[in-house]
Amino acid sequence: MHKLLGIVILLFALNCKSTENQAKMTNDDIVLIGKGNLYGSGAEGLKKQNLIITSSEEWKDLLDKINSVNKVSDSFAEKNVDFSKFTVIAVFDDVKNTGGHSLNMLIQETKDKVIVEVLHKAPEGIATSVMTQPYYIVKIPKSELPIVFK
Repeated sequence: MHKLLGIVILLFALNCKSTENQAKMTNDDIVLIGKGNLYGSGAEGLKKQNLIITSSEEWKDLLDKINSVNKVSDSFAEKNVDFSKFTVIAVFDDVKNTGGHSLNMLIQETKDKVIVEVLHKAPEGIATSVMTQPYYIVKIPKSELPIVFK
């Protein structure tokens, strides 16, 4: 009886997945780099898009575009990202004819993917008459899981 119990416990232990390397991403792991609006009336050349940036070269190219009209990245929390440890997610909306538009992100890690939900906010009532392009940029811990936009 003890041998059977020992075998059952051993099989159970071998079949249990280790949670040591399966830590879920928390809100503390998501670092806001920058959010706001570009004011170049589209001259930056950034169309509405969701970007997953995994290298310093891609990040530098994006910063060059963002800064082509105004030095937007001067207000970023950080510009030097260690891409061996982090991935940058950048979301850009369409160019808008009024102010008051903004973006936000909800990021959730499941067992098989990282889900990024992009939230759009439009002004209620009267808004300033200025051309804007909302953006939202964060960094998250590097993961092997695919990133899916919702």
